Amino acid sequence: MWLTETVTGTYTEFGTIGGAALEMLAERQGVNLSDENKQQILGGMQELPPHPEVTENLSRLRDVGIRLAALTNSTQQVADAQLENSGLQGCFEQVLSADTVKRLKPACARTIPLGAADSLGVEIGQIRLVAAHAWDIAGALQAGCAAAFVARPGMVLNPLVERPDVVGNDLREVADQILEVETGS
Repeated sequence: MWLTETVTGTYTEFGTIGGAALEMLAERQGVNLSDENKQQILGGMQELPPHPEVTENLSRLRDVGIRLAALTNSTQQVADAQLENSGLQGCFEQVLSADTVKRLKPACARTIPLGAADSLGVEIGQIRLVAAHAWDIAGALQAGCAAAFVARPGMVLNPLVERPDVVGNDLREVADQILEVETGS
C-alpha cells in the first residue's frame, strides 16, 4: 500500500497504511479481525526487540565518533515509543520521521537526508543509510548518500540498483565494514 502512496504522490500515515494492509490480509484469508485484535497487533509493532547484535554495534559506531540518526516511515510518536521500548533511544542523536515531510521512504529519500545533512551540519555524501530493505538502499544512493545493507535472512538487494559499498549479514558485519571504511580500523 505504501507503494501506491508513493507512486500516486499521496500521503497517509504509515500506521494507518499498516492497519489497512492488516484488514486486507484478514479479508483475503477470510478472518474476522476485531478492532481490539487489530489494535493489539499494530501496538505490538512498538514493542519489537532489537536484533541481538544491534545495541552493541550501535555503541561501537557511536564510541568512535560516528554520529547516528534513525530514519523511519513511522510517526515521530511511534518512532520514539519503538526506540524507548527497545532500549535504543540513547543510541541516536536524532530520530527522523518521514511523517515530517509527508512522504514515505523511499520517496522522501532526497528530502529527509538533505534535511538531516543540514541539521547535522554535514554534506549529503557524508551520510550513510544503513538498512535491511532494498528500497531504502536505492533511495539513499539516489539522494547521494552512502549506504550499507544488512542482508538479514530473506532480504536481498535489487540487482537493477547500484550496490552499496558495505554489505553484511547482520549489524556486526556491517559495523565492522563501516569502521574500516570510515576510520581505517
